[in-house]
Amino acid sequence: MKEYKNLTTYNPKEIEQQWYTYWEEKGYFHEEVDTEKEPFSIVLPPPNVTGQLHMGHALDNTLQDILIRTKRMQGYNVLWMPGTDHAGIATQVKSRRKYHEKRKEISS
Repeated sequence: MKEYKNLTTYNPKEIEQQWYTYWEEKGYFHEEVDTEKEPFSIVLPPPNVTGQLHMGHALDNTLQDILIRTKRMQGYNVLWMPGTDHAGIATQVKSRRKYHEKRKEISS
């Protein structure tokens, strides 16, 4: 790994990319399916379209993390996978607002 001289300023582009490349090279994002183990999975929802995170999100992610780690320690073939939008109503409301705003701009 690279030696850093200026440790007073955090530069995520420089540091995070280096770690991400390292993790990819080591195969940390790759999992071999073990058909001998019972499967267990949780779909991790993306952030809300509103962008407003709250304690419920923190609790939900913490509980999922606990379940995933527990099942892995119990010998399950575990997958914690990013999923689809769970906040369909919020997404629809926000999308409609943007659509109507755009329509007003065009017709003005």
